[in-house]
Amino acid sequence: MHLIDELRWRGMIQDIMPGTEDQLKKEMTTAYIGFDPTADSLHIGSLVPILLLVHLQKAGHKPIALVGGATGMIGDPSGKSQERNLLDEETLNKNVAGVKAQLEKFLDFDPSKPNAAEMANNYDWFKTISFIDFLRDTGKHITINYMMAKDSVKKRIESEVGLSYTEFAYQLMQGYDFYWLYEHKSCKLQMGGSDQWGNITTGTELIRRKVGGEAFAFTCPLIKKADGTKFGKTEQGNVWLDASKTTPYQFYQFWLNASDADAQGWIKIFTFLAKEEVYGLIAAHTADPSKRILQKRLAEEVTKFVHGADALAEAIATTEKLFANQTAPAESLSIEDLEGMDGVIKFDFAADKLAEGIDIVSFLAETTIFPSKGEARKTVQGGGVSINRKKVEGIDLKIDSSLLLHNTYLLVQKGKKNYYLVKAV
Repeated sequence: MHLIDELRWRGMIQDIMPGTEDQLKKEMTTAYIGFDPTADSLHIGSLVPILLLVHLQKAGHKPIALVGGATGMIGDPSGKSQERNLLDEETLNKNVAGVKAQLEKFLDFDPSKPNAAEMANNYDWFKTISFIDFLRDTGKHITINYMMAKDSVKKRIESEVGLSYTEFAYQLMQGYDFYWLYEHKSCKLQMGGSDQWGNITTGTELIRRKVGGEAFAFTCPLIKKADGTKFGKTEQGNVWLDASKTTPYQFYQFWLNASDADAQGWIKIFTFLAKEEVYGLIAAHTADPSKRILQKRLAEEVTKFVHGADALAEAIATTEKLFANQTAPAESLSIEDLEGMDGVIKFDFAADKLAEGIDIVSFLAETTIFPSKGEARKTVQGGGVSINRKKVEGIDLKIDSSLLLHNTYLLVQKGKKNYYLVKAV
């Protein structure tokens, strides 16, 4: 199946520039996507652009993953209601290194292959360009009228916050990235999220005006959850690709807990399963939603892609220990079971405090399982906390050494799916 046809049935095409499909059918095409180094790890919102690059390479084309070492110093106003805090150079360099290391996991960089992936950092070309040179050689080719017509600019100018010149110039910098890659890497295609369409087309326009070249573009839809809440967020915050920030168990649980409506769309977008298999899974799930066939396969495929088969096996093992036999007493869990729960958030707690005894509300706040005593109290009173698989019936419960499993552990459950292992030390 041709690349664009493959992406269309998966729901991964939103806007596409005329001629793009013909270009991809004509020859091996070099294409790029930019990644903003706002943190030292990407989160699952970046999985779609990563998958676009992987699909591109699988189809025989050459991907470039661009890390915005220069544009990251500015901040993209697209989809933002206010200006972001600017990062210092040390933080930015750390973030760039972290993002590059992650991207290298997903693409094939074997230099012996004609479509070997490449990494790029736009700081490498912007660091030698003076402000005057940029205005003279690039700024004169794009009019203010053209830049003002972009949705990302119009929305911010019309808002109370406004738009600084720094952010206003961002689309010109991103446009120059495309021009530089076109000139030095024969890159003819840029891809990205649909909120990037304005910035991407500034690049194709700059290439046309500066050198009379023809470049192409397409975007994918922004991922939204069926219930309207933000994709990629949990009670703990962002779902990161870095296992030290979001454990493989937590990552697996995020996908496993997808709604039926979300799972039907996400299994097309976030996996490489063939069309026939995807629709077979959807049909099997529709016949018996209680088996959660889609969610299980989705969680398996994405966790394996991001963290590998071993981490997936550990995530499944932890899930089974926590959820498979909920009626069994926590005492049936061995020390090995408890210590082997990779991904469950673990805390140390002073053994002498447990020997004296501490009220449940203070315990939950001091372990930081809850951010405050008020929230802990409210959840306990609502029946949302269990200790060692037994629901806490009231705020008068004392947590002491008599509750410890194997004289060392407490298994705390918050809500239906959040588990914590507290170790007396």
